[in-house]
Amino acid sequence: MTLVFQTIPHPRPLAPGSRSAALENPGFGKNFTDHMVTIRWSSEAGWHDARVGPRRPFEIDPAASVLHYAQEIFEGMKAYRGADGRILLFRPEENARRFNLSAERMAMPQLPEDIFLEAVKRLVDVDRDWVPGNGGSLYLRPFMFSDEAFLGVRPASSYVFCVIASPAGAYFRNGDDAIRLWVTPDYTRAAPGGTGTAKCGGNYAGSLLAQRQAIARECDQVLFLDAVEGRWVEELGGMNIFFVFDDGRLITPPLRGTILPGITRDSIMTIARERGLTVSEAPVSFDQWQADAASGSLTEAFACGTAAVIAGIGSVLSPGGQFAVGDGKTGPVTTALRDELTALQRGDRPDLHGWVQACS
Repeated sequence: MTLVFQTIPHPRPLAPGSRSAALENPGFGKNFTDHMVTIRWSSEAGWHDARVGPRRPFEIDPAASVLHYAQEIFEGMKAYRGADGRILLFRPEENARRFNLSAERMAMPQLPEDIFLEAVKRLVDVDRDWVPGNGGSLYLRPFMFSDEAFLGVRPASSYVFCVIASPAGAYFRNGDDAIRLWVTPDYTRAAPGGTGTAKCGGNYAGSLLAQRQAIARECDQVLFLDAVEGRWVEELGGMNIFFVFDDGRLITPPLRGTILPGITRDSIMTIARERGLTVSEAPVSFDQWQADAASGSLTEAFACGTAAVIAGIGSVLSPGGQFAVGDGKTGPVTTALRDELTALQRGDRPDLHGWVQACS
């Protein structure tokens, strides 16, 4: 399928001085680039009206189905400025593939992968001056929502696909320091047969109350256990999790329909195997995690995702008390995996897997 993109330059882009100030300390998700991409879909016309234009608010009907039935999905990915000046994307085809898996689960139209990739690359190219150097990145948010005005409970017949971008620095306020987790006893993220494998807004909305409880307890993230038995570690509010053992094993919970298949997660598994670690996907109970941490056989744990990349886990708080992981700091295996992954993402190491794509 081929779409012709109409490009409409922003008539008043942010002045270079103001943009430079925004890039000095971007934080995460606070500032946005000048442009966005939109493509529309309808049951009559299919995908059409592809545009790269000034970032602006949407105007939607109060009865738009997304506001009532939450047909909405999104992706998270990043663009990096390489040492040679090229703008690089990391495994963007995997984002395109996962986007369509989410669309299928949410009864939404699938966007051809080549169009997804073209939309992302066009936005990065037109806003390439927004891509930070010095360890920063440009966070990209492709998303799609239903905009048909109706109140019947059925899949909508019209949708909007959009890509926006935001310069990004460190995701957690403590930078590279190990994070602290709160294990919620009251809430679950996903259940078998639900939307756990889809990257949809409802999953995140359902995590926010537990995340607020975590923050109130001076924790950085909430950890969810499984919905059936309440004993198996699944994932954080927005990140996958790994466990590092003293015998060279690396374990992550298996994808059983309730855990988001993270692209960072998959990349780490490949890199870890290449480093000689024994990597497996296996259930880990919360009780076993505590026991292994107490015995010292578990030396490290870390969380991973596009936004934070890799974050060491230093301590875990639950209603039963608190325990430390290793020495409570980001460990050497975690650091080595993070360094190698970020070097690959920025083009600083040979790409043996064909994971990195240049935008232009």
